[in-house]
Amino acid sequence: MLKILISTTMLLPLAWLANPKWLWAHFLTNSSIIAMMSLMWLNLPFEFSTSTNTHMLVDPVSSPLLVLTCWLLPLMTLASQNHLKTNPLPRQRTYLVMLTLLQASLIIAFSSTELTLFYIAFEATLIPTLIIITRWGNQTERLNAGTYFLFYTLTGSLPLLVALLTIQSSSGSLSLILLNMANLTVAQAYTDKILWLACLLAFMVKMPLYGTHLWLPKAHVEAPVAGSMILAAVLLKLGGYGIIRVTMLLTPLTKEMSYPFVILALWGVVMTSLICMRQTDLKSLIAYSSVSHMGLVIAAIMIQTPWSLTGAIILMISHGLISSALFCLANLNYERTHSRTLLLVRGAQAVLPLMATWWLIANLSNMALPPSMNLWGELTIMVSLFNWSPWTILITGLGTLITASYTLYMFLMTQRGPTPLHLGQITPSHTREHFLIMMHLMPMLLLILKPSLISGVFS
Repeated sequence: MLKILISTTMLLPLAWLANPKWLWAHFLTNSSIIAMMSLMWLNLPFEFSTSTNTHMLVDPVSSPLLVLTCWLLPLMTLASQNHLKTNPLPRQRTYLVMLTLLQASLIIAFSSTELTLFYIAFEATLIPTLIIITRWGNQTERLNAGTYFLFYTLTGSLPLLVALLTIQSSSGSLSLILLNMANLTVAQAYTDKILWLACLLAFMVKMPLYGTHLWLPKAHVEAPVAGSMILAAVLLKLGGYGIIRVTMLLTPLTKEMSYPFVILALWGVVMTSLICMRQTDLKSLIAYSSVSHMGLVIAAIMIQTPWSLTGAIILMISHGLISSALFCLANLNYERTHSRTLLLVRGAQAVLPLMATWWLIANLSNMALPPSMNLWGELTIMVSLFNWSPWTILITGLGTLITASYTLYMFLMTQRGPTPLHLGQITPSHTREHFLIMMHLMPMLLLILKPSLISGVFS
């Protein structure tokens, strides 16, 4: 555990002191080594957890998310290289420092066993993300997007802090291991419900649950490519991980309280999928599709069955890689055409044929075509929801149909059709770009052969 965390923190002096000529090469090489070292976490025996100290622990629930976090840092470096090359050197160094701080705080959040430490790391991810969005965002709306992101997250997090202080005062500890062993009890019945709601609110905003999702499309559209990648791939999963950890503690207290959240999450799957159908902005479409997929994850976690939790973790990992790949592809289009409007970037297949292959694989995975990992995740969730209540099949089935529709719509609008005249002069794709997309899609294709690596301990 510490060998990865200390290696990550050593990237900070590297980013500040490296030779300007070799800055990006050194950072990419060292972050890739950390990503490769992190793969050992996937090899944990069943129901085994490694603890280096009393505050940090890796178990099969957190290990896939930790590996995903480490895997994305070199990919974000690769994706950002082109649009940052015109920036002054101090800004390039600051950018890499922000990415490193973000990774370090995410590693602490995913591996902490103390809820206090988890809360501090959970909030610490806010600062680098906010700086990346507001400083390196593309459009003039970036400050507005940053304000939305800040206030939504903070408003949700304050009740969580109060709830944690309440648990601390009633049980005497905030260690996840001790709280799992002891039966968590709070004085009055209505206090249980308020405590449960306060604990989940921060994570529901972070996921985000439909109704608290308005910050997400704004943040995605205005963020630079690395901001969009880390938001979609890891920061949303931080909410799901928090819900899994906290609901395991609080489940005996309240059962019926989860019903409104399940209904809202499933309703969000259909609503955000329909919103995707009428988007004209490519990044906005991918952002709303993230809300739709996370709706399934929230519903799965709330019903608390072994199958649903397995499906939730599989879908979180697969969606992380695929949505990050889609944001990279959208950025590659944007760098050449300087537009994200779907009508203006259509017909790209004739100009960039190999890139169309990556678009096809990413889109087919996004719509959960067999045998992709998204299918394993969604199918497991749908079966467990059907067992919980047969009526849910209507909403999940409708959501799947609309997801397939807007994914095909996205592919046809960006790749097929007559090529506009202004696309005739665009620069060809580079090896760096193909390697970047391949490193997103290759783990997805390999995980098809052994999904148990990322299925947690529930199955």
